[in-house]
Amino acid sequence: MPALLFLQQNPIIVDVGERADPTADISLEFVVGMFSLAGVLLLAATLGSVIVAVVVILYKRRRAALDTSETSTSHTRLKI
Repeated sequence: MPALLFLQQNPIIVDVGERADPTADISLEFVVGMFSLAGVLLLAATLGSVIVAVVVILYKRRRAALDTSETSTSHTRLKI
C-alpha cells in the first residue's frame, strides 16, 4: 500500500480554449447563391442543347442537299 502513495501523480490539466460562438446553419446569402448556381447550370445546359440541335439540323440539311435521289421529300430525308 505505501508504494501506491508514491505512484500518485498530480492531475493533468489541458486547456481547450474558449468555445466559439455558434453560427447560423443556413443564411439568405447561401440560399440565393444556391439558386443562382442552379440558374447558371440550367442556362449552360440550355445553350449546350441548342448548339447541339443546330449542329444536327445543319448536318442533316447539308447531307440532304447532297443527296441527288428524288424518291423522298426533304421532311423524309431529315426524319422530322
